[in-house]
Amino acid sequence: MEALLEQVAQLPGLLAVSRSALVRAWDAPTLGRALEWARYFQHLHGRFRARPRLRAALGRRLRQGQPGSPLGFRHLGRCAALLGLALLENRALPPAACRRLLQSLLRPGAAAEAPSLALLARRKAASRLLAPAPRPAGSPAALEPQVRAEAQMLLARLREEEEEAEPGGGRAGEARERLRWVAGLLEQLPQPRALRVVAAALQQQRGGDEEGLRGRAGGGHVAGPLLSWLLESQERFSAFCLLLPGSLLASLAAHYSQLRPPYLDLLTAWGSRLLYDPLQGRWHNSCLGEAELSWEELRERFDCLCRGPALLRGQTRAALELLKVQDGDFHICGLSVWTDLLMEVEKSLRKEEEQ
Repeated sequence: MEALLEQVAQLPGLLAVSRSALVRAWDAPTLGRALEWARYFQHLHGRFRARPRLRAALGRRLRQGQPGSPLGFRHLGRCAALLGLALLENRALPPAACRRLLQSLLRPGAAAEAPSLALLARRKAASRLLAPAPRPAGSPAALEPQVRAEAQMLLARLREEEEEAEPGGGRAGEARERLRWVAGLLEQLPQPRALRVVAAALQQQRGGDEEGLRGRAGGGHVAGPLLSWLLESQERFSAFCLLLPGSLLASLAAHYSQLRPPYLDLLTAWGSRLLYDPLQGRWHNSCLGEAELSWEELRERFDCLCRGPALLRGQTRAALELLKVQDGDFHICGLSVWTDLLMEVEKSLRKEEEQ
């Protein structure tokens, strides 16, 4: 038993190496051995999943010496997918090892074992074959398909976490564990990319989640950890809102009720720091050098919210009207940013109705 526990204790190290620059030294045989270990760990999961005491012992060994580690016994069953995803995303993996990985993930039957990973592997293979020339690493055109694929993988793994939750288990404890797992996964990515992945995942989950369409908080347990991670940091949520277009944010706010108050609060904070220049006849930012919205961008964000579903539109208009009253309830331009925003939004909506 001790030898088995020692073998299982190698899993965190294997996953850590697969995400590091050390894979530059991997050749095809090394990659093959790593995949064999992953399949062996999956075999252990199937063999011991019905034995609670052994499951608990293996889970403890996985977390030994790693306080707060998101790994547990259930991750043994997805070891091949975890390893494959990490390696597909690792630009340091040499071409020969990458070809060996793609061959393994695209073999007959692989799609049935891990359909999301097989889909990502097909896209990776297609991008290698069809790309006319390398693009800059950070260019939006290069990242967009990859972000959507990563979002699909993230949602698939969250759904698996939800399905494998112990019946009758404490929801609060499970939610905290999923949040730690999501945070650990997303913090491995540069922030702009992590925020795009979360946005794409929320957008995809929204499209297939009728509970979210009816406005229930979180869009179900799958979206819940993503929203919690996003909203637990004001700085992170601010970066998220600065990064994404107003139309996408309005669409997400329409379907996820948790996003509406903090998004409106953030827009309010940005708007309150605009100053009016009577010589130029326009509003401008008072905090030079800070990442905030311009008057034009703020107007566009409120306009998108007021073009959304009736509930979102009503909440946004009510918020603007309340801010206008609190700021003096002026009816002429240049005295209150909220008066001017409300007038601009109403003008835009009237013009759309006339057309």
